[in-house]
Amino acid sequence: MKFAGTHFGARRGTDGVSRQKVSVTKATMEKHLKIAIFIDFDNIEIGVKSTLQREFDVSVVLEALKERGEIVTKIAYANWGRMENSTRQLSEYAVQMVQRDPSPRGDKNGADINLALDALEMAFTHDHINAFTIVSGDSDFIALVNKLKQYDKTVFVVGGKAFTSTILQKNCHEFISYESMLDDSRSSRSQREHARESSGSGNSGSSGGRDRQERGPHSVDRQQGPPKEGGPQGPPREPREQGQQSRRPALDLHQAMPLVERALQVLERREVRPQLGLLKSTMLQLDSSFSERAYGAGSFTDFIEKLRKNDLILVTGGEGRYMISRKRGGAPEKTVRPEEALPFLRDVLENHRLELEEGVTATDLQQWVSEESPTFDWKAYGFQEFSEFLNFSQDKTVVRIVPDETQGLLVYLGAEFHPPAVPEPEPLPLPDETEEEEEPQPIVPGQPTAGSERPKKGARKTTGREVDGNVVAPPKRARAKSAAPRKRRAPAPSV
Repeated sequence: MKFAGTHFGARRGTDGVSRQKVSVTKATMEKHLKIAIFIDFDNIEIGVKSTLQREFDVSVVLEALKERGEIVTKIAYANWGRMENSTRQLSEYAVQMVQRDPSPRGDKNGADINLALDALEMAFTHDHINAFTIVSGDSDFIALVNKLKQYDKTVFVVGGKAFTSTILQKNCHEFISYESMLDDSRSSRSQREHARESSGSGNSGSSGGRDRQERGPHSVDRQQGPPKEGGPQGPPREPREQGQQSRRPALDLHQAMPLVERALQVLERREVRPQLGLLKSTMLQLDSSFSERAYGAGSFTDFIEKLRKNDLILVTGGEGRYMISRKRGGAPEKTVRPEEALPFLRDVLENHRLELEEGVTATDLQQWVSEESPTFDWKAYGFQEFSEFLNFSQDKTVVRIVPDETQGLLVYLGAEFHPPAVPEPEPLPLPDETEEEEEPQPIVPGQPTAGSERPKKGARKTTGREVDGNVVAPPKRARAKSAAPRKRRAPAPSV
């Protein structure tokens, strides 16, 4: 009733303002995006291998981005000399590959600098490109994301929840997790296989249904369908079985309610009718890392339906025109912040400090946490997997994570456990030594003092003693007489 009253009041009093708001919102939602994709291949490849134990599939990323707009260009940066299999797949999807030659010093940021420069150049020279996608988990691209947003570009970030910086996830317009895209691709393949089998069974009777059951595994083997249809036969099925077993658990719907209620409050203050599309865009503005798939929903409509069935929101309307409102009354449930999970991890790290100095795998650390804190559940704090919890802890400087292609994630103690050395205290100043006072110079008659005038050059020096103001010359000393008289030389005889 509240929405109905608001709707009719808008028609009577503020029809022009209401239509203007709706038209602006509709124009924003219907904005056609032309997307440029920039792939930091070295980063995304090792991230997927170390966390998901599988190869990076660029087709999954392209299919997900096609749902958001038109892909204009695709560029990937890496040292392609050691990636023959990857280059073959990228060539099939017309991805431009830019060679990054490592410097003698092992410059690991070379691809980052080239990618950032090319993205900014494209933003300046191609005005029709209004959306950029950064496929990487490196937090160094935060400056690039912020600069593109300043130039009114829509920025998507594609990466794994377990290795993409949480700061990068929160600062883009929408973060698309690679794990959710894998779930979508598996579900779409299973739906296609189910539809294909249903269409085949519709043309036959009961015997045809039995034949379909007998042909099912063979048809899936030929078409390389999902593994659950064909059973664990043959080497090609092994990666898909691992992918299905590693399907991530869904989070509790109550953990999404603070974001849903905040988005509904924002729309109410704007006096805008909270429809499905507008509600999701508002939630992404508030938290760009939100994904309904984290809560076990295949679409945002399924997510709203789950909330309605759990009596968390009120939904009115139908046939694609749902109106969502908050439930009034009742004490709000206490929400748990992700930071509250860090003390459990700190205690375990402190107990295994020596082992962590050399680095341990994430699996071993997860086992230690489960043994020492059996009541701790990271899913209660908003993390679907333990690796996501470690990624969050790394941004909080609790741990340091190094991805490894063979061992997965290696965990070390973070900067929190290695604080900077305390600077040495400055030496205390010595007590001020009092300068010894010089005694006055004694005045000696006839000798110059420090304050007396210097004698002029050429002046005859007088020596003697002063008597009544007159200088008296000293008496002359008598010469000593020689013992023998001096002989005179006789004159020379005349010739």
